[in-house]
Amino acid sequence: MRRNVLPGLRLSLGVTLLYVSLIVVLPLAALVFKAASLGPADYWQIVSSSRALASYRVTVLAALAATFFNLFLGLALAWTLVRYRFPGRRIVDAMVDLPFALPTAVAGISLTALFTTNGLFGSILSDFGIKVAYTPLGIMIAMCFTSLPFIVRTVQPVLEDLDPSLEEAAQSLGGSDWAIFRKVILPLLTPALLAGVSLSFARCLGEFGAIIFIAGNQPMSTEITALLIFIRLEEYDYQAAAAIASVLLFTAFLMLGITNWLQARALRYTLRT
Repeated sequence: MRRNVLPGLRLSLGVTLLYVSLIVVLPLAALVFKAASLGPADYWQIVSSSRALASYRVTVLAALAATFFNLFLGLALAWTLVRYRFPGRRIVDAMVDLPFALPTAVAGISLTALFTTNGLFGSILSDFGIKVAYTPLGIMIAMCFTSLPFIVRTVQPVLEDLDPSLEEAAQSLGGSDWAIFRKVILPLLTPALLAGVSLSFARCLGEFGAIIFIAGNQPMSTEITALLIFIRLEEYDYQAAAAIASVLLFTAFLMLGITNWLQARALRYTLRT
């Protein structure tokens, strides 16, 4: 009698499909259906209004800046946690997951208290003429805080599983530290880095609670798209909220698609080399 490799596969598959349908597909389908109820002209008028375009610009530019910053900081932090042993390492490792456990509203209030002109960090920065709270820079910092763990946690396991013999072989051939990192380690980390970057960017696009307290929420200057969607919901303009949300949804899917394509190319390149 032939046995299934995975016992209970049908039940597991059924539960998985039910979960995906109720938690993921159904809400997204409702969003698309609500946005599609608008005519093309009305839809375009909503998503291309001056206020909506300004919110896209603020959100995307801040998300790109935060993701670019986290790319280097997350890689450095993951490298430090994996390659070095120091007092308090476990505490630092646990604090990486703090944005996952901390309510985003609490994070936003804390960041605002720290970066206002009379806050701990804000008072120091204000002496140099740098204002963080209620500016696009504050939005970027809030995005950095909430999205950093995605890069660290995707890169860290890959670093831990790297075969030390590869680096030892490169060293025996006279490779410098930078050459070994660039030609041996970085190609192996690229798929994980791309996955972390895509997740980080998607989180930045949809972040809300940590940003609204520090952003200032001024239309045309510091208003993010998620806040504009919330405002439309408070006005009971559900179609406009769904239309604007569909733009973020499309952007996130586009980013994930591009990232998957780049990951596949990076993997093929790694296998060839």
